[in-house]
Amino acid sequence: MAAKDLVESTITENKIAIFSKSYCPYCRRAKALLTSKFPNVPTKIYELDEINEGSEIQQYLLDKTGQRTVPNIFINQKHVGGCDAVVGLDSKGQLAELIGA
Repeated sequence: MAAKDLVESTITENKIAIFSKSYCPYCRRAKALLTSKFPNVPTKIYELDEINEGSEIQQYLLDKTGQRTVPNIFINQKHVGGCDAVVGLDSKGQLAELIGA
């Protein structure tokens, strides 16, 4: 299964993995927060609406995490959730700790 392999290798090989949609305002907010605060942290972003396997990847992420929505974010191979989760971690001062930056 190509979607599973892509998701798992992306999570394993990158400190931050973001599965996003280019038009989503929550995705934009989460990506802006992570890439501006942690510019030197290896981050991989997939825009699911811009790749052929986007639907399959989103279905696999739902099966893996129980989360249907985007952004679907992993930090250090741990599923953290979406935009609200990342913003919440940042406001509590826990995001940098989780990233290890």
